[in-house]
Amino acid sequence: MEIADILGPDGLLAKRIPGFSHRPQQEEMALAVAETLDRGGVLITEAGTGTGKTFAYLVPALLSGRKVIISTGTRNLQDQLFHRDLPVVKDALAAPVSVALLKGRANYLCIHRMENAALDGRARIREVADQLVQVQRWAGRTRRGDIAELADIPENAPAWPLVTSTTDNCLGPECPAYSKCHLAEARRKAQEADLVVINHHLLCADFALKEEGFGELLPGADCFILDEAHQLPEVASSFFGLSVSGRQLLDLARDTETEYLREAGDMQEIPDQAAALTKSVRDLRLAFGLDIRRGAWNEISADGRVLSALQRVREQITGLAALLETVEGRGKGLDSCLSRCQQLALQLSALCDEEGEEHIRWFETQRQSFRLNRTPLEIADAFQARMAQHSGAWIFTSATLAVGESFAHFQDQLGLTQARTARWDSPFDYPRQALWFVPRGMPDPREPGYTEAVLDIAVPVLEASGGRAFLLFTSHRALRMAAEALADRIEFPLLVQGSAPKGELLERFRGLGNAVLLGTASFWEGVDVRGEALSCVIIDKLPFASPGDPVLQARIDALRKRGGNPFMEFQLPQAAIALKQGAGRLIRDETDRGVLVICDPRLLSRPYGRIFLNSMPAMARTRDIADVRRFFKKSEQPSAVSQ
Repeated sequence: MEIADILGPDGLLAKRIPGFSHRPQQEEMALAVAETLDRGGVLITEAGTGTGKTFAYLVPALLSGRKVIISTGTRNLQDQLFHRDLPVVKDALAAPVSVALLKGRANYLCIHRMENAALDGRARIREVADQLVQVQRWAGRTRRGDIAELADIPENAPAWPLVTSTTDNCLGPECPAYSKCHLAEARRKAQEADLVVINHHLLCADFALKEEGFGELLPGADCFILDEAHQLPEVASSFFGLSVSGRQLLDLARDTETEYLREAGDMQEIPDQAAALTKSVRDLRLAFGLDIRRGAWNEISADGRVLSALQRVREQITGLAALLETVEGRGKGLDSCLSRCQQLALQLSALCDEEGEEHIRWFETQRQSFRLNRTPLEIADAFQARMAQHSGAWIFTSATLAVGESFAHFQDQLGLTQARTARWDSPFDYPRQALWFVPRGMPDPREPGYTEAVLDIAVPVLEASGGRAFLLFTSHRALRMAAEALADRIEFPLLVQGSAPKGELLERFRGLGNAVLLGTASFWEGVDVRGEALSCVIIDKLPFASPGDPVLQARIDALRKRGGNPFMEFQLPQAAIALKQGAGRLIRDETDRGVLVICDPRLLSRPYGRIFLNSMPAMARTRDIADVRRFFKKSEQPSAVSQ
């Protein structure tokens, strides 16, 4: 069957899927994907919002007769693709294709750890104990063991680490509950399926999925489709690097105590040493200070208190490994803890002792933990080496990959210089559906009163829009200032990132119908609110990454040493793509109408502003708030709504 017979105006999907509408861009993209799946090679595509890129790659993937891996940016989109979009297209095509969903191990109930959870001191906390009871009841009826099924427990609940595994603490085939392992079953189904839906973190966490005890998934695939590919460089950088977190170390100490109670019990030095490791890890977190921050390794090198605390952690983990060696063979759980001790000791040595210009060493602190990192300056060669191991068809797609007409920035990051590229603009009528407002008289974003000036613009815009808005900020500091100031200045419900889980905030936003949501990075992309509930997006600044970020600063220095222009080659393209993502929250459907407000005066006052302008959809533009008021008044008229 030809693509036109399926996606055309009178095609199969138009006849079988209610509400399906033909889009020439979708049909053209599907043809390009089908050709790449058939011939092999690399295709990079940008498909604007509303193109229907998911169907554009699902149709040829299901018809290809090949084993296809589809990777998405987040678990939420992975679930949406597998449970909503894929069944619709598969049923419409009547395609005899077996499909499977595979997530990272932390998404599956670990029966062995659930059975051990009662021995963990955290299980005595009332909230955790109540959650564990719910998990145990659900464990008796679940077939897949996917923790997303248990929606009553938040995804960040303290019980989940007690009943899920990590690469560190998984016992693999040696696990006493291995025959009932949900992760092993999910991987078995993925190996047997014709089409598998995974996510970028899973793809990059182990490019070949060669974790001990599990077979290989990717080598059997002929085709790889990577949706939301703009996220890949950052995810891959994390994968090709090295990190040790306070949580990893504390989990090791707790698991050692638990396994000691199960498998030994006659050598008190082991739990005593585990407790000493726990204390040293917590002391290291305190040595970093109370602030939540990211910093270069030279900040650690210059701080004697942190260096001493870090050395104590290394000594305690070495001491624990020595004790566990004396009981090696006593039990699989303790043997696993020994292996983890040895591996973490090696990783800490690599982080602390090995220097090199090809890596960036840095740290970050969270409220109660920390992470020590070593990130490669460039990943193109490493990524290309992994791709070469899995020859076939590779398709990278997103609504935001190009800067203007060029894919060079994305291609350079992943070494995809020889790829075929294609762009399709959104089919939405942006000049009619959207108005882009850049206010006059705004101060320079570096001036102290800038956030107050943003709010002075935002308040009349929100009054005109009747709420129904996202205010997107480039910093948490500006977000907090805005949340405090707006509480007394607007009458609409105010929802603030961090006050509740992201999913809950979005549900409340949709349900209220006139709310104002304040968000930072996590609300700039992957958020889909259709209809009148979101009719305005206000962006405080052009989203340049913080120059104080240690990874960015190291990349800037490296580019400068090579004679490059870090701003034009890296910072500006990154910011242009981020702005496209933020602006993309506004128009999600052909009936949506809304106003985009970008407060940053640099958009029009600096020469590089043209790069941003050329990367955005062709909206109507204004600098007069009276036009914003007229736009919303027109939206309220029945004739405007029915267009």
